[in-house]
Amino acid sequence: MVDERQRVLLVHPGGPYFQRRDIGVWSIPKGLCEPGEPLEAAARREFKEELGFDPPPGELFALGSVKQSSGKTVHAWAFAGGWDPSGLRSVMFELEWPPASGQLQVFPEVDRAEFFDARVAQEKIIAAQRPFIARALAWARGEALPYL
Repeated sequence: MVDERQRVLLVHPGGPYFQRRDIGVWSIPKGLCEPGEPLEAAARREFKEELGFDPPPGELFALGSVKQSSGKTVHAWAFAGGWDPSGLRSVMFELEWPPASGQLQVFPEVDRAEFFDARVAQEKIIAAQRPFIARALAWARGEALPYL
């Protein structure tokens, strides 16, 4: 039997660059913070934009931050709950595709969302975000967070 507290929701980036890639490209739902916007408010807004539903009301549990290879710092929060990934309704973005064609095409920011067990999630997620999985699972078990 699978312990639902050991499952992690990850999103796969939309668009042509990631279409055929799987391992190491999935992510937590994330995005940019608007000027003056509190980090948790930005996390809630981005979650809604990428997945099409609001996280549950109430406090989210802070998982800290990591720095990705691009230099971007990503902050994360967790909450317990379920969701049917078939309900994915991501915002769209425009991209000139094929490159230098002069043609704009529209793609979803997130083309898939899925719950993975912790082992599989560690393989699928961007390497720099792996600590979020360990922190979320420790939180779900009521343990002290293993900040790295």
